[in-house]
Amino acid sequence: MRILLQRTKWARVQAKSAPEDRAVRIGTGVTGLVGFAREDENLPGSRAWGIMAAKITNLRIFPDAGDLMNLSLADIQGDLLLVPQFTLYADCRKGRRPGFSGSLPGEAARELFQAFAEQVQQSWARVYTGFFGREMEVELCNWGPVTIMLDSRDFE
Repeated sequence: MRILLQRTKWARVQAKSAPEDRAVRIGTGVTGLVGFAREDENLPGSRAWGIMAAKITNLRIFPDAGDLMNLSLADIQGDLLLVPQFTLYADCRKGRRPGFSGSLPGEAARELFQAFAEQVQQSWARVYTGFFGREMEVELCNWGPVTIMLDSRDFE
């Protein structure tokens, strides 16, 4: 699993396909683009799964009174937006068209995304999600900018 975290002043994701347009908005917090690889099917319940869920709310990426990154999402009582993003596993080593054979296919990825969002919600109530399998428009104001990549393989 890869999560591209961005510290954000605000974020919005809108579904742009049938049956209806829907949007989710958050205030100050973290926006996480979440992708799963084929080998991630056994990730739920693992050490890496738990660490990834905890990192999102506990990474100290927000400024304190001295403008040092000493506060976490939990400390500032911020919002969390998780957006499904299979392209985080794009393979660009050959040619000009990315390959996505390393990404976990549709339904299995949907189940992992939902399970991960539920895992994070066990410790943080202010979790919002994008729309799996739908074309989306994602807007955000990256605060900093601060952008951090988390990879579950780093925590196995």
